Amino acid sequence: MKKIRAYLSMLLITALVITSLPVAAAPAASPSSDLVSTQSALANDSGQADRERIHQLLNRADIQEALVEQGVDLDEVDARVAALSDSEAKQMATQLEELPAGAGVIGALFAVFVILLVTDILGLTDVYPFTR
Repeated sequence: MKKIRAYLSMLLITALVITSLPVAAAPAASPSSDLVSTQSALANDSGQADRERIHQLLNRADIQEALVEQGVDLDEVDARVAALSDSEAKQMATQLEELPAGAGVIGALFAVFVILLVTDILGLTDVYPFTR
């Protein structure tokens, strides 16, 4: 009986050691990897708010007519505004707010043209044939 008990004890200890090795060898996940700082959350919210302001301006009928007259696809404009980084969206929204009344349409169109031109030159889009 003592031999069986000693044999089972050794077998149980060996099984516990073998099954606990993968758990002990696994790297511990850092506790801060899932946390989001307040500043990054606020920056993300402000970037989205800037994009909303740009969309509100671009949804005006007069601006849409002017973009269509210049041969710009409205769906492409929406896609490009969505693809702006937070800093680019903030810069564009700031520029649009600083424009004087009455000159906003031309300035907004120029800003959209420049953004489309830059992304076309970088090869991200294919709007203007003269950039190739």
